[in-house]
Parts: sequence; C-alpha cells; structure tokens
Amino acid sequence: MGRLTTHVLDTARGCPAEGVGIELYRLSGDNREKLASVVTNDDGRVDGPILGDDDFAIGTYELVFKAGKYLRSSGAPLTEPAFLDEIPIRFGISEGDAHYHVPLLLSPYGYSTYRGS
Repeated sequence: MGRLTTHVLDTARGCPAEGVGIELYRLSGDNREKLASVVTNDDGRVDGPILGDDDFAIGTYELVFKAGKYLRSSGAPLTEPAFLDEIPIRFGISEGDAHYHVPLLLSPYGYSTYRGS
C-alpha cells in the first residue's frame, strides 16, 4: 500500500520545526474533505504516515501547514499580519502503491517543498 509522509525544517533557525499543525484534505471538484490533523514532533516529523492503508488513493490532495502559529511561538520577528500564515501545498497522487513524502522547508519569509523519498 502507498503512504503519505511529511516533515518540516526551520531553515532560519537550522533545526526541525516542532509543533507545526498540519491538515490534510482530499480534493474532488469543488469538494474539500478533511482527512487528518497532525502536529510535528521534536524531530519536525509526524509520528506515522498522514495517509496510508485503506485511505490512500489516487487523487488530488492539499496539505495546509500552520506556519504563522509556529513562527510566532518560535520567537521569529513577524509583521502583522504575518507574511506566511497558512501554507497550502496542493499535489497529486498518481501511484496507488508509492511513498509520497512532501516536506516543507520554512523560514519567516519563504518556503520550499519537493517530492522526497
């Protein structure tokens, strides 16, 4: 079976981003179904796959990272409103038995992502 994992690294501080809230949605047309809410651990990862087993399916998904809340709690100097608050990453799963890893590299004024392994 396939699985979806993620992790968050704070590139401004050079460490894993602990305590980042993440929500996962499955998108279908105009419908947006919330599948999971998780929080990163002290290694910047979640404790298991966000999506796997029977719930893993081909389709379009969105991870929403609660970056603003994390950045404020980490002491980052932010404007109000913050430049980055919630970061949505929309991606497609086209292989039903593959591992999709979608990490977030985060700083107060920029981010990047990629399909990891």
